[in-house]
Amino acid sequence: MEMVLTPIVCIAQGYIQGKPVDDLRVRKAILELPDNKTEHLPGYLPLVPGMPVLLTENVATELGLSKGTRGIFHQLVYDKPPEGDRYHDKNFPSNTKFITQPKYALVEFSGCKLDGKLAKLQSKIVPIAVSKQIFLFYAKELLPDNVAKAAKINKKTTKLTVKRKALPLIPAYSMTTRKSQGQTLGKIIVDLVMLPGPLEVTSPYVSLSRVKRLEDLLIIRPFDFATLQIKPSMAQIEVFKRLDRIAQNTRRRFQFIV
Repeated sequence: MEMVLTPIVCIAQGYIQGKPVDDLRVRKAILELPDNKTEHLPGYLPLVPGMPVLLTENVATELGLSKGTRGIFHQLVYDKPPEGDRYHDKNFPSNTKFITQPKYALVEFSGCKLDGKLAKLQSKIVPIAVSKQIFLFYAKELLPDNVAKAAKINKKTTKLTVKRKALPLIPAYSMTTRKSQGQTLGKIIVDLVMLPGPLEVTSPYVSLSRVKRLEDLLIIRPFDFATLQIKPSMAQIEVFKRLDRIAQNTRRRFQFIV
């Protein structure tokens, strides 16, 4: 017997001047913005029990729940939407269940520093509540050319201030090198074929050093060995020299202090 899971997608709620965004074109454009333009709150958040997720903001740093912490999603708690508030998107399967009013997600964090378990929850499972962020949306692309031109001539802004409510989580099946910084992972698959353009000296180092054992690392395809021979740029070298001077001055200044 085949068991079929119903896909779940959380839809972020957007507000402009305190009112929900009801214009379909504007709403769609705002939801499709990349996370780096929405204070890292995703417009669409697909969820499946058992999937890995990442926190996108600091929740409780003293408990080890900070931005970039990896967890396992278990369950979503949400309110039923009002009648008439239905959402559909052809980019998702027809049986997708869209959640427009999530309350919190139950996520398991193996490294959580909670002394005990929360009431009625298993150990290491923490409720992650909906977060709020404010960002700017440039609506110029949605305006007809003549309207956009008139707005520019009259010096009227086409920037909209958007308040978003969403869960501070993103799927973690894969991540960029930047997102992986500071994490120790069990097993990883790394792609060392870099995109065109200048390379950072830390790019290969960060990705290759996320595991403790060589057998937990798999490089997915052949790569140019020069990737591992990147040298620091002049700007980076100057930063290193400046930090070294600061360290030397600090040692000289405080060498007699016990």
